[in-house]
Amino acid sequence: MSNPQPPWNFLFLMTDQHRPDHTGFGGNPIVRTPHLDALAARAVRFDRAYVANPICMPNRATILTGRQPSVHGTRYNGVSLDWDAQTFVRVLREAGYRTGLVGKAHFQNMGHGPADFVASLFPAKRDARRATWPAGWDDFERMDLHRQRHVDMPEDFYGFEHVELVVNHSDVCSGHYVQWLRAQGADPDALQGREHALRAYDGWGQVYQTALPEELYPTSYVSGRAEAFLERTAADGRPFFLQCSYPDPHHPFTPPGRFYDMYDPASLPLPPTFDDAHERSMPHLKRMAAHRGRQGVPIQPFAPTAEQLREATAKEYGMISMIDEGIGRVLATLERLDLARRTVVVFTSDHGDMFGDHGLLLKAGMHYEGCIRVPLLIAAPGRHAAVCRSLVGSLDLAQTMLDLAGQPAFHGMQGRSLLPLLEDPQARVRDQVVVEEDEMFDLLGVGGPLRMRTLVTEDARLTLYQGTQDGELFDLARDPDERDNLYAASAARDQRAALTEQLARRLMDYADEAPKPNFVA
Repeated sequence: MSNPQPPWNFLFLMTDQHRPDHTGFGGNPIVRTPHLDALAARAVRFDRAYVANPICMPNRATILTGRQPSVHGTRYNGVSLDWDAQTFVRVLREAGYRTGLVGKAHFQNMGHGPADFVASLFPAKRDARRATWPAGWDDFERMDLHRQRHVDMPEDFYGFEHVELVVNHSDVCSGHYVQWLRAQGADPDALQGREHALRAYDGWGQVYQTALPEELYPTSYVSGRAEAFLERTAADGRPFFLQCSYPDPHHPFTPPGRFYDMYDPASLPLPPTFDDAHERSMPHLKRMAAHRGRQGVPIQPFAPTAEQLREATAKEYGMISMIDEGIGRVLATLERLDLARRTVVVFTSDHGDMFGDHGLLLKAGMHYEGCIRVPLLIAAPGRHAAVCRSLVGSLDLAQTMLDLAGQPAFHGMQGRSLLPLLEDPQARVRDQVVVEEDEMFDLLGVGGPLRMRTLVTEDARLTLYQGTQDGELFDLARDPDERDNLYAASAARDQRAALTEQLARRLMDYADEAPKPNFVA
């Protein structure tokens, strides 16, 4: 099949911290996602899609740039994406596309961490890089500014010309959403947060029913503003790229109204690996498992009790079903405006969540499938529905969008176009995925910040940690649930060596090639 002829429109649907098996099309028999299931029924579904980094900011920046986090520089939450970073959205805009972003961006810091604490972690007064952009260049997503006043966006926000932000997660969101709330006659300070909750689960502070009504919840705002963008664009005549980005189902788990009781916690099964004994696991995983039910810092992972997990899962399912209804509204608007026949629809998430696998919850310092694998659907006009088991990554999305739009990749991109897989789902574009993770904190207890590198192949996963000789090796063909860590097993020595060499070679592939040289010395 020949390449589609531009101009195609693009609707890029995105959720936050959403596992592929927390959807109906991903095999979950309980959570109700009929609109996403209908989209999957006409899409190519990628069942082995992996992140470049299982943390929000790094992977979102990778999706935007088509470059690994160690290369684009947003290595962890806390480093805003360079203001002059090239993005595939900028390329589309330069090609005549109307570009819009509604919802969560998280390309810049949200500003809720104490600066003095960060300074204590990085005491050097000077850095290897100097930001020469005007003061305030990375303030556009600061939660406190959005609560104080309407924040005017620049004419070009990483390639987006129209931006309506939702900043942070769940019912504590800020951004342009807060000003919209006030315009509806609502007082955010009297409705948002656990202190105003209609009901709350006493067993964990991250589960409560928000006082916000359904129609004022961030999910409703994102869906409504996406519909408004499509309405305005329908008469424009220009092709469009719209990123419709929901801040849910990231914790805290705060579904509004009927979605809070939509699922019964007592009826939810525990994951098959919930009782993992972690006999050969990394020390930080053993420590979490030994303190079940106790979370230290609210944003960090821990080992929940069965009750805590069931309560969190039930509320997360409610948030997912609300998103699904919102996506249904947006897709129906595409149809009503006669835009669907020339619109490519992509659905994915920025990363996953353990959600009880191996008895753990949330993310950070864990490269199990629950955290590093994401849902990915691409529904392109003229393409047949299929299931693709080829390895693909978030790294590949930017190049794929440009290819579908008939635009060449820019120098320094590191992904692969997935267009060959849309034409032949049995094809291959890569035989491995590299997953990076850097954290500010010493999660391992080795005297320095966490740094991990993972190689995922067709049948194995190897993870190396800086500062320790320990690691992880799982034979995914024999052990798909990742129960048996073979890293120290003598019988797996040859496999470990081969995978380590392959990872080293892939890391060379991902060395930065930008900027291009301008002279031969």
